[in-house]
Amino acid sequence: MRRTGLGKGTSRSSGSSTSRGRRPALRITSPGLRFVVCVKNEGYVDLEPRRVYRVRPDKIARTEGLLRIIDDSGDDYLYPAEFFAPVHLPAKAVRVFRRPR
Repeated sequence: MRRTGLGKGTSRSSGSSTSRGRRPALRITSPGLRFVVCVKNEGYVDLEPRRVYRVRPDKIARTEGLLRIIDDSGDDYLYPAEFFAPVHLPAKAVRVFRRPR
């Protein structure tokens, strides 16, 4: 049986899992958090799971485990941070969110 080249250790990878240009991972507690995706709504009918929402900065809310979420009307409401996961959006998508409807 002939061996394949998989086990020869010919990889040219440096072994590093980070690369240039990568953004640091955002956490729900990150002050720079701008967008989140809803992962559960647990009875809040105005939250849609799998939908991306803008976050309005609110240090006091974050210390209480809450996020200030902006809805389609432009109003903001507080929701438990555990309902959301942080997301990075490309610049083009960020511009779409900032555009008035």
